[in-house]
Amino acid sequence: MTTAAYQAEGRDNADVALLPFSRSHLEGALKLSQEMSWPYRIEDWDVALQLGYGFVLQRGGTVIGTAAWWPYGETHASAGMIIVAKAAQGRGYGARLMDALLTSARPRIISLNSTAEGVTLYRRRGFVPTGIIHQHQGIPRPGHETPRPGLLRPMAASEFGAIARLDRIATGLERRQLLNRLFDSGDCYVLLRDGILCGYAISRLFGRGHVIGPVVAESPTDARALIEFAIARLGPVFVRIDTPASSQLGEWLDSIGLQRVSDATTMVLGTPAPWTGPARMFGLANQSFG
Repeated sequence: MTTAAYQAEGRDNADVALLPFSRSHLEGALKLSQEMSWPYRIEDWDVALQLGYGFVLQRGGTVIGTAAWWPYGETHASAGMIIVAKAAQGRGYGARLMDALLTSARPRIISLNSTAEGVTLYRRRGFVPTGIIHQHQGIPRPGHETPRPGLLRPMAASEFGAIARLDRIATGLERRQLLNRLFDSGDCYVLLRDGILCGYAISRLFGRGHVIGPVVAESPTDARALIEFAIARLGPVFVRIDTPASSQLGEWLDSIGLQRVSDATTMVLGTPAPWTGPARMFGLANQSFG
């Protein structure tokens, strides 16, 4: 790079301010995600901001980058919504955002779901791949309900504690604040066997339609039953489900009209949260929250 080019880049970086993410940045963040064809609504950005923390890069009053993170107790966190405007890419802004995020969130163990383009950036900061997430979406075809493995019904308010405990078994994370917010904005369904709560799923407005997730269950059969129960109550609407590649749900989701459209790489900085089972995660709240 020539001396003139270095000087130009230095002036450019000096004109870009790193700021805490606030509600005043929501419209700019929405425009960034629209540029990337990420299907966030402004309501989705707002919920993310209410639950966590983040940073924006701003030039001349225009948001050109975002990054956010969400605490799960005192030891873990997830990160996401890491975006740099196309015209500003290749200038180190993604690294600047990520370094600010890590300074804010550490020493927590941090997980994220990365696009193919982001993997190198995160590897350089010590993140290690641990799995793959498949994104499935579409308008489900009706009439695919499986025999029910237990009692399926809407959640009772008194079952929040049991659901939070089940979620912690499945994820190793303390996510009560997240779950409480998702319950407020969606519908939760539970699966009981012999009177014991052994699975749950949340369906809520998100992106282009509805997302079903988290989905926590003890087996693919239970997870499928919960998903079908939720779909049956939505009718013919656009549905998205983000599921681990290990879930054994992919072929079935394709068969009911929820086609696999993209993948993300799950990465962790630090030791992954312990899983004690038998319940496990079959569907994510979204790729940012995990």
